[in-house]
Amino acid sequence: MAVIGFIAPNIFVVWESIETGNILFYTNPLATINGMFANTISTAFMVDLLFVVLVFFIWSYHEAKKYHIKRVWIIWILTLLFGIAGAFPLFLYLREKSKTY
Repeated sequence: MAVIGFIAPNIFVVWESIETGNILFYTNPLATINGMFANTISTAFMVDLLFVVLVFFIWSYHEAKKYHIKRVWIIWILTLLFGIAGAFPLFLYLREKSKTY
C-alpha cells in the first residue's frame, strides 16, 4: 500500500513538474499555493488534508515514542515531499513491525 500510495498521487506531481517546471511543487511555491486554494472546492480539500497531516504528525510522534520507532522524522519528510498517501501506510508498517507480540 505504501508503494502505491507514493506512486499514484505523484504521477500527477511529475506530470505537473514537467509541464510547468515547478519541480515537486516546491520551485514555485506561490503557484503551488494559488493552485491549492484556487477555488472553494480545492480549498475545502486542502484544509481537510492539512488537518489530516497535522493530526498524523502528532499521532505518529506519540506512537513512535510508545513503540520506540526511531527516526520518525524521515516519515514526516516523506509526507512533506511526497504526500501522506504513501507515508501513512509506511508508518503503519513500521509501527506493526516494532510491536512485540
